[in-house]
Amino acid sequence: MNAARLLLGAVLALAPALAQAGDAATCTGRFPDPLTDICWSCILPISIGSATVADLGGQEDIPNPPNPLCSCGLNPAVGLSIGFWEPVRHVEVVRKPFCLPSLGGVDLDPGLPAPAGARFTRPEGDGDGSSFYQAHLYLNPVLYWLQVVADFPCLEPGSFDLAWLSEVDPLWNDDELALILHPEAVLFANPAAVAACAADCVAATAGFGVANLFWCAGCQGGLYPLDGHVPYHLGGVRTAALLAQRLMARMHRGLLAWGWHGSAGLCGPYFLPTMDKTAYKTQLTWPVANTAKEDGRCCQPFGRSTITWGAGKEYPVGGEDFAFLLFRKRNCCAGY
Repeated sequence: MNAARLLLGAVLALAPALAQAGDAATCTGRFPDPLTDICWSCILPISIGSATVADLGGQEDIPNPPNPLCSCGLNPAVGLSIGFWEPVRHVEVVRKPFCLPSLGGVDLDPGLPAPAGARFTRPEGDGDGSSFYQAHLYLNPVLYWLQVVADFPCLEPGSFDLAWLSEVDPLWNDDELALILHPEAVLFANPAAVAACAADCVAATAGFGVANLFWCAGCQGGLYPLDGHVPYHLGGVRTAALLAQRLMARMHRGLLAWGWHGSAGLCGPYFLPTMDKTAYKTQLTWPVANTAKEDGRCCQPFGRSTITWGAGKEYPVGGEDFAFLLFRKRNCCAGY
């Protein structure tokens, strides 16, 4: 009996430490393998003018410039109007500050204070409550650094590089400060604006979202505020997809991301402070690479319901952080 009491006392004394250890977020990950973790068919379709010249499985696309010929420069030279989806950016959504799953689970730990990701339960018990995540953006022009296509002028040059960390951005964890970048958010905090997002959800699940409904994130709800707070957490995959779209919208608003598609993008990038969400497709690369083709496709436009592709992509402890490879629509005047 004395031994049992001693054992019980030790367990009770260690309970707070055990609970704290259980609540601590882990940091795991893997660098995306180009052979097994990237769905290369997302590059398709390839078009010349408005005509599709290469496709596989009926890949989704947005309209291309109608004329197959184009010209650029002060002394115009005629080229071909090429359209394709270029994998160029990588987004992470993580619980532990400075955890980098796409670099193999590296924990930077620079000693800077930053709020950890968390999920908050509602006292009313209506759903899973709210959540907060940190996010990271990488430059990842994978076609260029793998040299898949040699001497092709329409590829963004560069290498895999960490470009932005939410942990050092004070606007990411404060809704009021975030209004500095997007004061128009107050205009869409009403039932009519939120109701319009239902139409965006239907459109995104069937194809691409409605570009004019820029305040909507499709089936993930409203796009604003452009920070890491999500008022309704209904699964990690859904929340990560929403934050990936918010992050890219934020990059556009800060002029760190530009437009590369349409007739305006044939001769180079152009300012696009309000993101065109139809210009991106996403592919989950971590914790479970989404390479299984459903209806011939394994990449999703912003706003598509995660019910169609997110099942089984999240698991406890090691599978609660997420990474996406972003395919950006590119129209280019090749040969000028």
